[in-house]
Amino acid sequence: MNYYVKLFLIFLKVGSFTIGGGYAMIPVIQREVVSNNKLIDSDEFLDIIAVSQSLPGAIAVNSAIFIGYKLAGLLGSIVTLLGIIIPSLVVIITVAVFYNEIKEQRAVQAFFQGVRPAIVALIAATAFKLASSIPKKYINLLLIISSFISISLFDIHPIIVIIACALIGLIFNREENSSELS
Repeated sequence: MNYYVKLFLIFLKVGSFTIGGGYAMIPVIQREVVSNNKLIDSDEFLDIIAVSQSLPGAIAVNSAIFIGYKLAGLLGSIVTLLGIIIPSLVVIITVAVFYNEIKEQRAVQAFFQGVRPAIVALIAATAFKLASSIPKKYINLLLIISSFISISLFDIHPIIVIIACALIGLIFNREENSSELS
């Protein structure tokens, strides 16, 4: 099978069978790209997620573009982008056309009530999987806990938290490297 077709079908599958968008898609992307097809390893995937989250736009779309580019250049990024957005595009256009007519139906409301907990579970599963690949150092644990508290309790904007953690990471990495050289 053509490599571009394979990439397109992987991301079409991800886009077709994940409800909840961005963060809910991450574990499915990880399973397809890292576990099932072994296109990249876990560490690379974690780095891609970190970069994708730091950039403007949806994390799943950014990740798809990044992975496509890493694996097959510019055409690869276009193919993975199309694969991941086509299902959403079709669904959102269909929903937009019929939403006002169906939004009050009990089945539609029940569907959305049932999907919400699943989305939370997908996001939590992603957090645990990603956390397991982070090196076990006290600074990383401290950054995870302080980031969670900063965002959830103190309502600090995630971008500020990401920048602060990146700077702290740079400082600690420089200190570790200079102490290793001594």
